[in-house]
Amino acid sequence: MQYDYEELLKRARSQIPEVASKRERLELPRVNSTVIGVRTIIYNFKEIADTLNRKPQHILKFLTREMATAATMRDSMAVFKGKFSHETFERLLQRYMASFVICPVCKRPDTKIVKEKRLSFLVCEACGAKSSVQQL
Repeated sequence: MQYDYEELLKRARSQIPEVASKRERLELPRVNSTVIGVRTIIYNFKEIADTLNRKPQHILKFLTREMATAATMRDSMAVFKGKFSHETFERLLQRYMASFVICPVCKRPDTKIVKEKRLSFLVCEACGAKSSVQQL
C-alpha cells in the first residue's frame, strides 16, 4: 500500500472542522454603559451576549453574582442597581470569557455549554474537548 503525501494531506484537511481552520480572534464589543441615578445601564448587552455565543441570562447571572447586585433585562439592555464603570464590566466579562467561553485545551472561543443531568460542560467545537464548568 503506497500513499501519496499530498493525497493524505488533502484528506486530513477535509476532515478538520471549518471552525478550527478559522484564525480570527474573538473581539468583545466595547461596553456601552451609562450611570443614571443609582442604576447602570449597558445598552449593547444583547450584542455582547451574541458575540460570546451565550444566553444573555447566563451572563447576567454571572455579573450579578460577581458584583453582588440585582439586575434586569429590558429588550437588548441590562439594568444594574448601583453605579459601576464600564472598566468593571469589561474586567468581569474577561473573567466570564476565561471561565465559560474559552476552551482550556486549545484556547479557542468556539465552545458551547451543554448540560448533562445536573452538570454543565464546556464542549469545544474546534478540538472536541469536554471540560466541566461551575454552576451559576
